[in-house]
Amino acid sequence: MTGKLKMEGQPLAGLPWEDRPAGCKDVMWRYSANPIIGRYHIPSSNSIFNSAVVPFKDGYAGVFRCDNKAVQMNIFAGFSKDGINWDIEHEPIRFKAGNTEMIDSDYKYDPRVTWIEDRYWITWCNGYHGPTIGIAYTFDFKEFFQCENAFLPFNRNGVLFPQKIDGKYAMLSRPSDNGHTPFGDIYISYSPDMKYWGEHRCVMKVTPFPESAWQCTKIGAGSVPILTEEGWLMFYHGVITTCNGFRYSMGAAILDKDNPAKVLYRTRAYLLAPAAPYEMQGDVPNVVFPCASLYDATTGRVAVYYGCADTVVGMAFGYAHEIIEFTKKNNIV
Repeated sequence: MTGKLKMEGQPLAGLPWEDRPAGCKDVMWRYSANPIIGRYHIPSSNSIFNSAVVPFKDGYAGVFRCDNKAVQMNIFAGFSKDGINWDIEHEPIRFKAGNTEMIDSDYKYDPRVTWIEDRYWITWCNGYHGPTIGIAYTFDFKEFFQCENAFLPFNRNGVLFPQKIDGKYAMLSRPSDNGHTPFGDIYISYSPDMKYWGEHRCVMKVTPFPESAWQCTKIGAGSVPILTEEGWLMFYHGVITTCNGFRYSMGAAILDKDNPAKVLYRTRAYLLAPAAPYEMQGDVPNVVFPCASLYDATTGRVAVYYGCADTVVGMAFGYAHEIIEFTKKNNIV
């Protein structure tokens, strides 16, 4: 069921999936067995959330944010046969030197993962005199090689495109501050070698209140963009400041294929917002935070992994052509 939409990529017959519930008219719907990863999934963890997965061999691999019971933030490798039931390593990833000498890191959180050409690349929020974007690569999710930080502090939500654009690597990010950032827009940067980054361009800014209030405080790129004939489908989070603090929801945007700094369409209405108990209650209430998506280019099915209340991991499903149609009809660009 793809309509006439063409998607780049390979078929993924084993994509984790659950059909839309009877009577549901939402564009995206939650997995009925959420959360798929609980906060105490490994012995040391206080919470596991905001994590990223990719197809790997005959199943899936991932990099998971696991905050321990001292609430120290670090990232861990994991494996799954079905994308739902996960075995997560009990020790954090130990990096070797990649394209630079090893860089000190006070913390690591909110990873993303994508395959580019011949290896899997990982990005995360790296603590180096404040938050910046760390980069590493792996071939097997057993051995990891750390590269240069992409940017100066302060920056979060580094998300690589899954292929080069005009011969260069491309990454979305959100320049920020050193705290619980009360602002933030999405930028794109380019690199010839995954070491030196430049050509920084603004992609999307927050929306003015009350035009689309759920994304009027700050926004950040979510999962790795998916290339379709309509453009790059990008899931992102948007934040509103309420009387009870920040509230994080998920939306979608379509970026130009050849110049992804250009936004073609962007959702006025959110796709998913905190509503289930595990999204509204946790260490940080009222958070839906997408970090990964799997898709089947044959059927157009999309499965999104998202952090729930900074405590557990949930999944939501949808069809790419329906998400794009919704985004175009509810366009705010």
